[in-house]
Amino acid sequence: MTTATQDMTRPQTGPTKHPHDDAPDTSAEFAEMARLPDGPEKEALRRRVVEAWMPMAGRLARQYRNRGESIEDLQQVAALGLVKAVKRYDPEHGTAFAGFAVPTIVGEIKRHFRDHLWVLHVPRRVQELRNRVRAAHRELSHSVDDRPPRAQEIAERTGLTEKEVRAGMEAMGGFTPLSLDAQLTGADDGYSLADTLGAQEPAYDRVVDREAVRPGLSRLPDRERQILYLRFFCDMTQSRIAEQLGISQMHVSRLINRTCSTLRAQALAEAN
Repeated sequence: MTTATQDMTRPQTGPTKHPHDDAPDTSAEFAEMARLPDGPEKEALRRRVVEAWMPMAGRLARQYRNRGESIEDLQQVAALGLVKAVKRYDPEHGTAFAGFAVPTIVGEIKRHFRDHLWVLHVPRRVQELRNRVRAAHRELSHSVDDRPPRAQEIAERTGLTEKEVRAGMEAMGGFTPLSLDAQLTGADDGYSLADTLGAQEPAYDRVVDREAVRPGLSRLPDRERQILYLRFFCDMTQSRIAEQLGISQMHVSRLINRTCSTLRAQALAEAN
């Protein structure tokens, strides 16, 4: 660590001291950056300031661990927020850098959760409702009988309608949806959510095919239509059809192939 960085990591003294023990005194460095034009010297000084404040950014990131995101990714997001805070901070406004940096870093972390970690797509409005409902739920959960707050109580605390509260409560599970292998509540036989999902019905394809050839069937000669009916609806063999109609089995086979080809071509032409 350079001497300049060591100086910056000394705890602040006097009225500008921040309650965090690792808050460095970088007031001189910010004053110097304000005087310097854009260039390598200013950028190098900015990097040293970021390094000096990195422990605080890491601590802010750790406050959001165990929420579905790795601590390494959270620290990267917090570092990005810190870089933005260092670039945007203006000491002329009279606010200590910590008072400006903390909400900037926390805001960056919250935006990361809001925009990237919803497993299910949730509209922005519902995400905001979720945050307000979650905060009110936490505040109202400290009752004597440990009873969870009702939707009406949360609505009164937040100023939302009960419908909005219910929408926010439903979105509270958006980060961690249940697995399809999760057993249903009250099921003792291992019945899971996956068991409630329907499978694709193969008969649907046959319905589509039948509707596609229906116009062509109505235009067929009576004998060809009768042959198709006996073969595909009555499940008769070609030999039995030939015997019933008084023609050869080979002739029945040629009529079936020719008629099916004609119907297929007509259905494809009408579809296009």
